Amino acid sequence: MLIIAGLGNPGSKYAGNRHNVGFMAVDAIQRRASFSPWSKKFKAEISEGEIDGEKVLLMKPQTFMNLSGESVGEAMRFYKLTPASIVAIYDELDLPPGRARIKTAGGHGGHNGIKSLDAHCGKDYRRLRIGIGHPGNKEQVQNHVLGDFAKSDRVWLEPLMETLADNAGMLVKGEDSQLMNKLTLAVGGKPEPEKAATKQARPPKPAGQSHIRQARGGKPSLPTSGPMADMLKKMFGPKE
Repeated sequence: MLIIAGLGNPGSKYAGNRHNVGFMAVDAIQRRASFSPWSKKFKAEISEGEIDGEKVLLMKPQTFMNLSGESVGEAMRFYKLTPASIVAIYDELDLPPGRARIKTAGGHGGHNGIKSLDAHCGKDYRRLRIGIGHPGNKEQVQNHVLGDFAKSDRVWLEPLMETLADNAGMLVKGEDSQLMNKLTLAVGGKPEPEKAATKQARPPKPAGQSHIRQARGGKPSLPTSGPMADMLKKMFGPKE
């Protein structure tokens, strides 16, 4: 079983906030036919379903952002899961709008929802961060985070949410690099090349040869006549 927890603040007042992009993400996934209607449990709105044969619990903690871990931790313990069975989706100031990154564990980056999850669930869960951009001034951060997405943000926000929902199976199966490429393409970016594909294979180094001899292409050619040939013959020729 996998818990996918979108982080945000409850209530219509916050529904369109940048800080609520985690709620928006799980809402997009929940609209798929295999999920139940939202109900209330674990201090959260929850919806149960399956993705690619895996049971999935979608969560929108209703504790307000700073206490998100209370809700997710309660569900984790109820189902006897480990942090490895949790995916948290949330907003990231330090990523440009529309960029997404996923990783396991790491720091909270000043995000109070993640601080709470770390405290109640441990740190070894997967984190899908969705960039909302930085306002450029520390004093404007709170208004930016708790402000609604602009109409211009719909250009990337809607395709990103739909692409995440369409490819939620990759999230469930841990196909993180493939998912990141899908999300990058959805917002008009270029996918990162596969490292294995870009790294050209080198021919194996012959055993017992130095890199200098290998570069010269095998055995060095030696003179067969002249003073140098005579000297080499005296030094390395058969002993009488």
